[in-house]
Amino acid sequence: MVWCDGRLVPPRTPVVRATDLGLTSGLGVYESLAVLDGKVFALTRHLDRLAHSARVVGVELADDDVLRGAAEEVARTGRWSYGRLRITATAGTDDTPGVLVVVGSPARTVEQVRVVRVPWVRNERSAAVGAKVTSTADNQLAARAAHQAGADEAVLANGRGELCECTTSNVLVETDDALLTPPLTTGCLGGVTRALLLEWSPGWEVPVRERTMPYTVLDDVAAGRAGLAVSSTLRTVVPVVGLDGQPTREAGLAQRARELFEARRRDETDP
Repeated sequence: MVWCDGRLVPPRTPVVRATDLGLTSGLGVYESLAVLDGKVFALTRHLDRLAHSARVVGVELADDDVLRGAAEEVARTGRWSYGRLRITATAGTDDTPGVLVVVGSPARTVEQVRVVRVPWVRNERSAAVGAKVTSTADNQLAARAAHQAGADEAVLANGRGELCECTTSNVLVETDDALLTPPLTTGCLGGVTRALLLEWSPGWEVPVRERTMPYTVLDDVAAGRAGLAVSSTLRTVVPVVGLDGQPTREAGLAQRARELFEARRRDETDP
């Protein structure tokens, strides 16, 4: 399903002008959202982050009620038991406003992932740090390297040598008694699932805490002294079962956090 600037359009309809800065310069912002039985999960949080990204990049957004209505219409019309929405807003040109596009499609459940270390880093001092922008070539190249190595994700350090995030997800290190995720000061994206884990976990038997960790903490994962997991909107919480082509220890706390998160998001669709 495709919604563009006020109406549903056929999926193959051209919607972006050749001179749009979203196309020529990557000046655009986006959000990926989960749809559960026709309802968009955490829509308010995603729209808040979209607005933050737009302010950082300088993209003019439609009113909140337009964004909300577009997302809900696509989700409702799609009728997926589990689906994915992508909201994209481009910068346009000097004399032409950008476009707003909402695309919906079915999604699949992911139970586990494999990751690899890569030589590239996340720039924690980037002008666009913390914004979800459409210029994702660095992520795409890192993800391609991971896929060529037989993995699903690449896990990145930042410029200070700290553990940061994966290409399309946040990362969690599992100790014997907690899940630890890097703070936003590392340059990682403020993931919606990550934020909810931090907020919800005090009521669980699975503590989730922020902690700055060196990238070399992955050596502990490789040696079986720690576990690893990732979190994202569509995956929720997923244990990592392989690092650099070698199996990792079972991430039992991450699996339990996944179960608790899945149950709560079914009951609380816009936390």
